[in-house]
Amino acid sequence: MDHLVTRGVQCVTVLDISGAALALARARLGSGQARVTWIEADVTDEWPVPAVDIWHDRAVFHFLIGSEDRSRYVAHLRQAVKPHGTVIIAAFALDGPERCSGLPVQRYSGETLGAELGVGFELVETVSEAHRTPLGAVQSFCYSRFHRAGP
Repeated sequence: MDHLVTRGVQCVTVLDISGAALALARARLGSGQARVTWIEADVTDEWPVPAVDIWHDRAVFHFLIGSEDRSRYVAHLRQAVKPHGTVIIAAFALDGPERCSGLPVQRYSGETLGAELGVGFELVETVSEAHRTPLGAVQSFCYSRFHRAGP
């Protein structure tokens, strides 16, 4: 988000469940924060869904271990992402940890993420990452990019 705003992108929306995290991000951006739409909400609850060209999820989807939560997330994604838009989801890979921050997680490949998104989203690529945590542990991630079909 910081890089997008720094590059002059005008239409950036940030959603986070944590008001404290949003406050830190706003402070970090300084005057650039005015170019961002800030939404404090749980992604599985009701919130105003703006139309977007790109949906980027950095490590949220893998915390949705209940099928109902994943269905609500995908419903928001389908409502928000424009035809011919892009979806990027970073989630724990199949060989990633089973828990994070004391919480259970669901692990994915690009194909299993695609199955969750369903018809109309084509997997373009998946890139693996060995993410090093602040405490030095290594966690296996997969970043998967999907193209949304047109009308």
